[in-house]
Amino acid sequence: MEFASDNTSPAHPSVMEALMRANEGYTNSYGGDPIMERVQAAIRDLFEAPQAAVYLVSTGTTANALALACLCPPWATIYCHRNAHIEEDECAAPEFYTGGAKLTLLDGADAKVDPASFRDALAFTARAGVHNVQKGALSLTNTTENGAVYSVAELSALCEIAKAHGLPAHLDGARFANAIAATGATPAEMTWKAGFDALSFGGTKNGCMGVEAVVLFNPDQAWEFELRRKRGGHLFSKHRYLSAQMEAYLKDGLWLKLATHANAMASRLSDGLVARGAVLDHPTDANAVFAKWPRAAHERLADAGAHYYPWGTPAPEKGAPEDMISARLVTSWSTTAHDVDAFLTAYGHI
Repeated sequence: MEFASDNTSPAHPSVMEALMRANEGYTNSYGGDPIMERVQAAIRDLFEAPQAAVYLVSTGTTANALALACLCPPWATIYCHRNAHIEEDECAAPEFYTGGAKLTLLDGADAKVDPASFRDALAFTARAGVHNVQKGALSLTNTTENGAVYSVAELSALCEIAKAHGLPAHLDGARFANAIAATGATPAEMTWKAGFDALSFGGTKNGCMGVEAVVLFNPDQAWEFELRRKRGGHLFSKHRYLSAQMEAYLKDGLWLKLATHANAMASRLSDGLVARGAVLDHPTDANAVFAKWPRAAHERLADAGAHYYPWGTPAPEKGAPEDMISARLVTSWSTTAHDVDAFLTAYGHI
């Protein structure tokens, strides 16, 4: 009963098999391998973006930080939700790789940026000219850190505000596949057609061993990205092992199939918890469930070996059985209906 994170799940067998095939013989290094040529073509086709520049890195933090460094100068600010991954979980990597750009934190329910909050922040930025940080870039996350999914219309509206101020937009898509599965939108509709200039396209959380794609819809930024990637120490010499993972991930729509399954397991888990009296803290739009329920049920689940994270204010070790404690549970491609049902059984009867 493993629901701590989709990062704890294994790599999909197809990915591991692709790595074994890629391990045979010799090939060009630093992204010059023929597998990478096929990956570039596949991603351009998937996103209906024949001119896009496509690069692979090993982590989501790398993808976000390097992409944002190409969009935002050091004297400017990146607008993001206060619960965004680039704010809460990347140890100031965006600030480091941009050379000192600021993060301006925005509000909105379920970690989705509220347009009014964005407009207010824009109106406040650079009010004293050279004495202030300047307007830099917008970064949104889909799926959000609180499990919510932006619609294409919501993304487009926020990008439109950014474009009205001459700002580029970046999409953190560590769980991009889950957002696509939840909305039914096409990858193009959720990215460049909505107004995004760059995308971090996640693979690690959804069946890969460790690979993320950076898609730059403006190829004019390609050379800068390549230089930043090398200077930052993130250009793999044996690049074929990144390429092989991504090729397997894309083949026959595996990326979307895995995300669709993960979302379905989260829905099954969420429905079961609510039926047993749990209260959702955020909507279950994709593959994460945020809910609270009595301490007594948490104790039963712990005794049964269930793994998940308390969320929000850490709960004291001891307290009343009826105390409500919040938790985050994340499903993955490898979560089974049996896993979910065993968790619900351990939780207790309806």
